[in-house]
Amino acid sequence: MNNSIETKPDVKLDKFAIASALRETGTLLNVKGENAYKARAYLAGAKAVESAQLDIRRLVEEERLTELPCIGASLAAYITDLYNTGETKLLSHLREQLPPGVMELSRVEGLTLKRIEILHNELGIKNLDELEEACRAGKVREIKGFGLRTEKALLKAIDISKIADSQTLLVDVLEVAEELLHFMKAALKTDRISLAGELRRWHETTDRICLVVETINQEAAFNAFKKFSQVTKVDDATDDMMRVNLSLGITAELHITENLALGLIEHTGSKEHYEQLQNIAEKQKLTLAPGELKKGRQIIEIKDEADFYGALKLPFIAPELREGEKEISMAKKGAFADLIEIGHIQGMTHCHSTFSDGRHSIEQMARAAEKMGMKYITLTDHSPTAHYAGGLDIDRLKEQWEEIDRVQELVKIRILKGTECDILADGKLDYPDHILDKFDIIVASIHSRYKQNEEQMTRRLLRGLKDKHFKVWGHPLGRLVLKRDPIPVDVEKLLDAVAEARLAIEINGDPHRLDLEPRWPKLAKERGLRFVISTDAHATSELQNLKFGIHLARRAGITKDDVLNTMPVEQFKEIVKAK
Repeated sequence: MNNSIETKPDVKLDKFAIASALRETGTLLNVKGENAYKARAYLAGAKAVESAQLDIRRLVEEERLTELPCIGASLAAYITDLYNTGETKLLSHLREQLPPGVMELSRVEGLTLKRIEILHNELGIKNLDELEEACRAGKVREIKGFGLRTEKALLKAIDISKIADSQTLLVDVLEVAEELLHFMKAALKTDRISLAGELRRWHETTDRICLVVETINQEAAFNAFKKFSQVTKVDDATDDMMRVNLSLGITAELHITENLALGLIEHTGSKEHYEQLQNIAEKQKLTLAPGELKKGRQIIEIKDEADFYGALKLPFIAPELREGEKEISMAKKGAFADLIEIGHIQGMTHCHSTFSDGRHSIEQMARAAEKMGMKYITLTDHSPTAHYAGGLDIDRLKEQWEEIDRVQELVKIRILKGTECDILADGKLDYPDHILDKFDIIVASIHSRYKQNEEQMTRRLLRGLKDKHFKVWGHPLGRLVLKRDPIPVDVEKLLDAVAEARLAIEINGDPHRLDLEPRWPKLAKERGLRFVISTDAHATSELQNLKFGIHLARRAGITKDDVLNTMPVEQFKEIVKAK
């Protein structure tokens, strides 16, 4: 039997147990390599059941499950079986077919189903702890087809998996947080409530949702908070705070304050940032405490956060910057004047279409970007070596250019002909020069040979940077948040080379990448480098990734003038075109 939910036929499952079973079904279908759409349907169904406001018993008994989003007739029947019997034939069959612990082990990068089966058959491994123990004991390297290198890679992947178990991606938490915020606003009939904490600072991952509400009716706020559909239990409560556990596997906190601005000052920034503010207040003979700012016994009226920073004789510091590092001293010097905003962006960069691994056509992508108010879009489908992503050979590339010309006649938005060109193992770009010369923009990225060591990877990129066609360095360190570490390179050496070559660095808004992390754009900005904030969109909906790129850039203190795609199209083209 797999590690999975315990079910008993005589006990009716609650909605969280049903959602867990749906999620297990979808995950096991994915692991087994079954129809991806079917697997996604079960995963979407799990979310819908968790979020259901009505009692699951009523929905089942009144045959109203199809009223929930993403729940069709077949999924409704599946849920009914789960509710009535505690099991289904499909889930039982999947558990019997697959080795024990496959749910847990499949989250480890590099562990395919075949490898999990081998590990179970050879060493009896059925969970992450047993795999780690076997790796550290040197047993895995002895299995045919694994070896020492694989064993070391698995240990590294296990470490990443453990971090992933304690943290959740920003994009996933944000979805639940926005639903919770909307629920609380409606329940309390107030707009004096806001997200705070790491979410408001747009951290890549977090383990909690933090809300601050301005109210004098603590009881009503706490009662509403407990009734949110995804709350599994109350974890802790004090006079001004309640913490609950959510079905997503994270916690949510509600903080009560009599002044929303001061509540946000206290709960948005890091502990270090708040302590620095308290020290500044003390030097000005002010007292900053939860919910109030005082001079002697006199309470200073604070209307909003800008008002608060002004009272401390400081410029307003954006939430994304409040980390307790150098943001206060830099703000005093005016470093964050005209911090980048989504409204500054004129061009949607790094977009894919059905010509490679995108899910929408060039026309659909162009029209979606145009609807968002963009003046131009760069179509950057993959180059030939990325065959797994439908990389375009030269004949296929010419077909794409013809399609761009056709679509251009139909839309006002300018469509720039580009490529996401692979940087090959030896540092060369993945098209011949006579083809590279014809692109409007080339985003050069690494998609393979990630196992090169730091010296090899640095040399590879340094060679690529010398190519005159290399104008934008795409998702530079190749990380996948909670899944794959950044590539091993001498980043500062590369930033110096980029500065010398006068190239641009991409800030990638794909919420699974969010590459580069803030410390590197900060160092790049110190060297006078310019940036492109991209979406890495493979579908029209992913054009919304722009907001993640913007907030990541704001965390690094990037301003409007630092970003190339804030420029009009002709000026942008002039800078990124190979010469």
